[in-house]
Formats: sequence, structure tokens, C-alpha cells
Amino acid sequence: MTQDDLLTRAQAWLAEDPDSETREELARLIEAGDTAELAARFAGTLQFGTAGLRGELGAGPMRMNRSVVIRAAAGLAAYLKAKGEEGGLVVIGYDARYKSADFARDTAAVMTGAGLRAAVLPRPLPTPVLAYAIRHLGAVAGVEVTASHNPPRDNGYKVYLGDGSQIVPPADAEIAAEIDAVRSLHDVPRPASGWETLGDEVLAAYLERTDAVLTPGSPRTARTVYTAMHGVGKDVLTAAFARAGFPPPALVAEQADPDPAFPTVAFPNPEEPGAMDLAFEAARAVGPDIVIANDPDADRCAVAVPDASVEGGWRMLRGDEVGALLAAHLVGKGATGVFAESIVSSSLLGRIAEAAGVGYEETLTGFKWIARVDGLRYGYEEALGYCVDPEGVRDKDGITAALLVTELASVLKEQGRTLTDLLDDLAVAHGLHATDQLSVRVEDLSVIANAMAALRERPPVSLAGLTVVSAEDLTKGTESLPPTDGLRYHLEGAYKARVIVRPSGTEPKLKCYLEVVVPVADASGLTAARATGAEILAAVKRDLSAAAGL
Repeated sequence: MTQDDLLTRAQAWLAEDPDSETREELARLIEAGDTAELAARFAGTLQFGTAGLRGELGAGPMRMNRSVVIRAAAGLAAYLKAKGEEGGLVVIGYDARYKSADFARDTAAVMTGAGLRAAVLPRPLPTPVLAYAIRHLGAVAGVEVTASHNPPRDNGYKVYLGDGSQIVPPADAEIAAEIDAVRSLHDVPRPASGWETLGDEVLAAYLERTDAVLTPGSPRTARTVYTAMHGVGKDVLTAAFARAGFPPPALVAEQADPDPAFPTVAFPNPEEPGAMDLAFEAARAVGPDIVIANDPDADRCAVAVPDASVEGGWRMLRGDEVGALLAAHLVGKGATGVFAESIVSSSLLGRIAEAAGVGYEETLTGFKWIARVDGLRYGYEEALGYCVDPEGVRDKDGITAALLVTELASVLKEQGRTLTDLLDDLAVAHGLHATDQLSVRVEDLSVIANAMAALRERPPVSLAGLTVVSAEDLTKGTESLPPTDGLRYHLEGAYKARVIVRPSGTEPKLKCYLEVVVPVADASGLTAARATGAEILAAVKRDLSAAAGL
């Protein structure tokens, strides 16, 4: 693109931009002749995919802004009408990030102007409330304005269809084509009214539904410390806990209320280093049984347990550990149906399901796939996502997961036991499934492409002294999985291990998921098994980094 072309495109965008903030921002860039920044914003368009849209806020087609959202909403409306959903209801939810309320209102206006009915949730609420509302209200689609646990400068746009689960191919490509067909914002009718703002009835119905995950009469004694991570989870989670009869969670006051600046964390993600420090500080003061955290839109749930062997006395459980605990708890309740997980999650779930005689299925990464498993009873993903009530919310839900794990902690507490004790039981029964992740955040996306290319051109023959017995390029798909950009290695030797490498779908990261299974004869062997597992995972991480050129 020449400099003249770049300026022409920027000025055309400026002329249509409905937002005074981004208009001023773009006008300053044009006036300053900042071609490098303009080129970054106008080099293409933010791509709509199965994660919807997600990106940094700012002016231009490569950023999240009202112009981009209006085009996305117009494309979604056109797609729905082409599918025969004229006049259907679209429910819209939003979190407390910068511009979320504006993006929700624009979406409602576009849907109304296109001849659909729109209903907006009454205020910033957890994403699972929106996922519930779609099915509860009989909507043809839903939109959640959120960037989940991304940095403060980001926002996003997540699309669900009428079954209450997120879009999958080919719907994403068909919606993207309709977005591309929008020539001018002036062609998109946006009335100033005509949509409904919902009251608290939907939230009340969701909260009533949360009771379904608990066993009537079960113990409700576990004490918790809770952080909402500056997001929208606090009011809904504390209401759900009160309904259930659990002790009120002790709140991490500094992170309890919504704040789009996320002032106490570098990244508002419980998995990120330092994000749980304030929660652990509160736990040391209060002495609860467990610590619970939601991410900012409360669809994920993190759990921490007392651990005298680590500095500070508290340890975050891995998503795979919580996934196994919830599965074991559901098995103990007599749950039937299919237990499902993504391919990057621990294979321990398959062992638990097999031993319990329940169905088991692996899917591609993301709840858009897990939620579509026939007969689903429970689904989880290692990135702290758990679906414990698929009939209510066909997506991950950090509120109901928090309820279920607190019930489990209460049951164990009545027995004089802890979540850690149950994890030990599972390791003895099924082998210690040690997992870790090599996650590389990049500024330059070519680093990810180069690493994937290096692994495809020169696949490793061994990692950590274990032989690579199979190397699958998942872009070709498998008998049970559709194609995806990823690589999977199975390793054998003294132990069995598995490695999956894939680019993140929502962040500029290369993610490598590692697992090794160490047999355990009895509880006395657990300490040695954990040391062995950690040693092998560290060696796999080192060898894989070298093979990928990282």
C-alpha cells in the first residue's frame, strides 16, 4: 500500500467513524503523518473467526472499535436472516471493559435495524449468564462483548448461535463473508431505540439453575477466599453461594469490583505469575479451606489449596487437576453421560471415565467444540474452563464450577480430608499424570509461524530421552478430529508422554502442552513420582524449545 493509498483509506475510515474518541485519535495520527502507526492499523482487517473478534482498542480496521463492531453486527444479522431467522431474538451481554457497553448498544441497534429483535442484559454480567440466557429465552443467537482475561487494552466480540454454544466452522467463515460485504457504515441502519433492556429475571433464573449442580443435603461447610480479578463475577458468585448455603466467601477487596484498568495485575488471568498474590495474602490472613478466582468475565475458575511445601503456603491447582477433581466428584454423585475434554487437556479424564464406565470423548481446543459433544454431561479444558451443567450453560462457567468444587471441598472436609488427598488417590489409582505448559508470548507473530515450520520440517525424534513414536500434523485432521493448526507427539520409553504444540486462538502466544504419566504403586511413592514427573517435563520443555528454535 502506497503512502497515498494509506492516507486515503485512513481518511475514508475517519469520515465514517461514529466514535469521537477514535475519530480524534485517528485525526491526530493523520495530522502527524505517522505512517508506521497508520500502516499497523490499516494493513488489513481484524479477522472474524471461531473466537469471534478480539484485539486492542483503537481506531482503524485492525483494532477493536465501534466501526469494527457495527460491521461485525451487520454481518451477523445478514447471516441470521440468510438462515431464515428474520425477526428472531438476539441476546447481548457485556463485561466491564472499556467500550463494552458501547459495543453492546451498537449491536442492539444494528440487530433492530436489520429486522431482528434484540435484548441486552441489564448490566455487566458474567459470560455464562449470557450463554444461559440464549437457551432460556429461545434466542436465535447471542453476542458477548468481552476479552475474557486479555490485557486491559483489549476487547472482543464472542458469538453464540441458538443452541447456546459458540460458533464453529463453517458459520465463522459465512459470518466473516457477510462482514466483508458491508461496504459502508452508512448502509447499516442503526435506530436510536427499539430493543429491550432485560431486567433481573434472567439472572434470577440463572441463579436458580445453579442449584442444579449441587446434591440436595450435601455438606456446605468449606470456607473460601474469593477474587473476581477486577471483573464481573463478585455479585453473581456471592449470590450463588448464599443461595447454596455456603459460608460467605472472604473477598479480596482490592480486586472485588469491576475496573477496566485492572490496576493490581499485569494480566488479569489467574494463570499468570503474580495474579493470585493478593488472594494468597488474604488466605494467609483468613485461613480458608480453598481459594477461588474467576477471570474478568467469570467463565473460568481457578482453585488454590494450602501447601506447606511452597513459599507462601498456597498452591494454585492446574486446570487439569481441577478437571480431574470435578470429574471424580461427579462420578461419586453417580453422573452418567459423556465426559469430554480438549486434546490439550490431561488424559487422566479418560482413565477416570473408563474406570467409572461413562462415555469419554476428545475434541479440538475450545468450548465451542466441547459443548457440541453428543450426550455431554461434563466437559473441561486445562485453561481453567469447566462445564458442569451443560443443560443450563453449554459453555464454560466459572460460577457453577466454583459451587461444585466448594461442595467437593465440603464433602472431603467432613471426612477429615482435602482436595490434595483426593488428587493423591487419583494418582495411585490411575498413575501420576504430570502436566506443564511451555507458553511463549510474542510481539512478532512470525516467531510462531517459524517455530511451527521448524517443527514440521524437522520433527523431533526424541524429547527428554523418550522416543517420539508418533508425530501427527493436525492440519490434516484425524479420524475423530477436524483439521486444526497443531502438532501432536506421543513419546515412549521409561515413561509415556504426550506433547501438543499450537498457536493460541485468542492471544499472540505459541502454546505447548506437555504430559508425562508416572506409575505409582502406593501413596508412599507419590513424592518420588512427582519429582520424576517434574524432571521429565523440564527436560521435554528444554528439548522442545531447541527443536522449535525458541
